[in-house]
Amino acid sequence: MTENAATNTASVRRAARQARRPVAAIPLLELLLLAVFAVLPLLLPDYLTIFATRLMILSLLALSFDLVWGYAGILSFGQALFYGSAGYVVALLARDLDITSIFIVLPAAMLVGLVLSFLMACFLLLGRFPPSAMFIALGTLTGSYAADRLARGWYYLGGQNGIPSIPEMTLGSFEFDQGPIYYYLALGTLILVYLLCRFLVRSQFGLALAGIREQETRIAFFGYRVQTIKTIVFTVAGAIAGLAGGLYTFHEGFVWPNMVGVILSTQIVLYALFGGVGTLIGPVIGVIAIESASYALSDSFQQVWPIILGGVLLVVILFRPTGLISLIVSPEDRVGSFGRGGQRKRRRG
Repeated sequence: MTENAATNTASVRRAARQARRPVAAIPLLELLLLAVFAVLPLLLPDYLTIFATRLMILSLLALSFDLVWGYAGILSFGQALFYGSAGYVVALLARDLDITSIFIVLPAAMLVGLVLSFLMACFLLLGRFPPSAMFIALGTLTGSYAADRLARGWYYLGGQNGIPSIPEMTLGSFEFDQGPIYYYLALGTLILVYLLCRFLVRSQFGLALAGIREQETRIAFFGYRVQTIKTIVFTVAGAIAGLAGGLYTFHEGFVWPNMVGVILSTQIVLYALFGGVGTLIGPVIGVIAIESASYALSDSFQQVWPIILGGVLLVVILFRPTGLISLIVSPEDRVGSFGRGGQRKRRRG
């Protein structure tokens, strides 16, 4: 009887813990946002559909930053470098070579981001000694600043004015112009990249990334090539940023130095902080919240809207350091589970 009573007591306690445990919020939030995004062009006027397309593209850029910081612990101020450089390359392909095919320009944009991020990772991460977080942050910041100055001073790239009047991206004889078609192209790309990122961070590779973020020295002691793993995720994130840059360039029809500069790189950090790093969906929420608030405030409070927005960002970061997503997502959901063993462990818990 005593053994049965102990077993029943343990079962009751386990059931109570599971009852207190919130429903996995991140998958529900992902499905909700997907449903909203799917019908937006049907509900919005054309000018807001164009604005929503920009949000989809910026969300891609925010995803690339969340991979390197939220999962690998690499504070990168260089995502705009890969984003803008890819934009410039595809703009030159369209302007000088009349190449606008989606099957060429988007892979080219990804390749530019991948190669640049790999070269920067080789310089910053693959040295003889493990680099400090400050060294990486300043290194990526310097790269972004140097690219900005180069773009502004190079006449071939249009200088301060950038490269305007870029032809529209094409698929055969079909042209992707601004509106619902381009919106669904950007949304489809975002969904595909998001799923690939979700698979990556929930794999055994993602488990190694989480270990590096929390205890890099211990993971290295276990025999993992920490800097090689960081280089891989940094390069993947650079390719995603390059893809976003290619999409943005053809959507807006121009490219300019701010796309590679420090201001945009810092803005990406704010997206992640505001939404919540290490969740993938958090930076997407950050993009939507900050850009929508900027759009509304700039129309209603033209003189003081940056101060208002800055105050809101400061309050959220001070009182919710894990971002807006912490309002609805528990720490357990943020950590997630890795592989079948992790899922069994959660079910037993």
